Amino acid sequence: MPEHAPATARPDLVRDFCDGQWDTQLLPLIEEHIRVPAVSPAYDAEWEARGLLDMVAESAAAWLRTVDDLPGLRVEVLRAPGRTPLVFFEAPGTESVAESGHDETVLFYGHLDKQPEGDGWTAGRSAWEPVFDGTRLYGRGGADDGYALPAAVTALRALAVQGAARPRCVGVFETGEESGSPDLDHWFAGLAPRIGAVSLVLCLDSGAGDYERLWLVTSLRGACGGTLEVRVLDEGAHSGDAGGVVPSTFRVLRQLLDRVEDSATGALRLEALHCEVPDERRPQVRDAARLLGDQVTRRFAWHANASPVTADPEKLLLNRAWRPALEVTGADGLPPVVSAGNVLRPFTRVKLSLRLPPLVDSAAAVAELAHALEADPPCGVSVGFTPDRVLADGWHAPATQPWLDAALSAASRACFDGADVAHIGQGGTIPLMGKLARQFPQAQFLACGVLGPGANAHGPNESLHVPYVRRLTACLALTLNAYALA
Repeated sequence: MPEHAPATARPDLVRDFCDGQWDTQLLPLIEEHIRVPAVSPAYDAEWEARGLLDMVAESAAAWLRTVDDLPGLRVEVLRAPGRTPLVFFEAPGTESVAESGHDETVLFYGHLDKQPEGDGWTAGRSAWEPVFDGTRLYGRGGADDGYALPAAVTALRALAVQGAARPRCVGVFETGEESGSPDLDHWFAGLAPRIGAVSLVLCLDSGAGDYERLWLVTSLRGACGGTLEVRVLDEGAHSGDAGGVVPSTFRVLRQLLDRVEDSATGALRLEALHCEVPDERRPQVRDAARLLGDQVTRRFAWHANASPVTADPEKLLLNRAWRPALEVTGADGLPPVVSAGNVLRPFTRVKLSLRLPPLVDSAAAVAELAHALEADPPCGVSVGFTPDRVLADGWHAPATQPWLDAALSAASRACFDGADVAHIGQGGTIPLMGKLARQFPQAQFLACGVLGPGANAHGPNESLHVPYVRRLTACLALTLNAYALA
């Protein structure tokens, strides 16, 4: 039976507890997580035999089983052949909350799988060996998203140790997010009776505009993509013999991409890739631009005199959150420069990644993309576009209820030296959010995270800003306490 609890948590005690836990327990825990190269299945065909995803899931569960100051905590690692493992926990609410009839559930979400190591790490840092410089913990998977499970449970513990009211919470921490969450539908189908009616979702896999306040993420982009191949010969030919006679596959590729993207501006041409920006988001974008200024661009490691597409931070925030963007993320058929002979190459193959505005249907978008690329190929060359198997729709947060607005504002001011909460749309994709919005249409959503300036998730020198994650953990605790009292 959950313990009886008084109502309101003391913010100073919450902050002290969270700071102490990060200093003594959680930082070493994240360091151990970084050391395991638990690459997501999309990047490791042998993931199941390798067992690294199972290792990080079991390590997270093993830590949860040591938690003795959160009464009634239960944890399980869900496994099935061919399925990525998932860590599930349940933590009962306090007795006073249950007696009030406020018995709905808060759902925490995060993930434990990682992007590949990648190149370009600064000397002395690497993906799989953590380095802490006193502010940032460097290594793959700390900020994206290994911190999330310990932060969620520590927020609950911060309430439990002072006997403050807290709601029933469940946690879903998967190991396939970086691959598009292919197994979540399977796991949620079985977990639905145990999860119950969800009225608040806390997604901890997103970003922050800076490290000076709590940031509420109001939207996420969708994603689709695929492989585009242009083939003109069965074998390469001497460029002196074939040049001017045989069409260059690279030139044809440029023509095809120009059907989709204006190469001068980066604007996407296809109507199916666009949506209107909701009226309620525009003033929030203006406020975020005012707060951040040139921090919108300073977060990137610009080379030499390179500059952003515009100097206007408001336009850049709109571009990142509410407009589509195309990137070529890989290529085949191009030999390294040092071994590139004078050959007209027989084919060029590229990997396309397309970020979609939050309200765009990803299936319709990828169908329009395929049609634009494959129709009427120049010179009758062979053109094929193979869409990725995994598509992801974007997400737009529902209107925030007054209690949650007030709770987030109070939590931010209490934990960030009086700075109020701010709102931002993120350019990344979390497939689960759209699914949860459809599954729990009445729920409130709090999407937040630690991916602020310099975090560089998916790239070299990924880092967790430790002072920010300590304060974010305390904000989560205060918000849960406010939810229990609402």
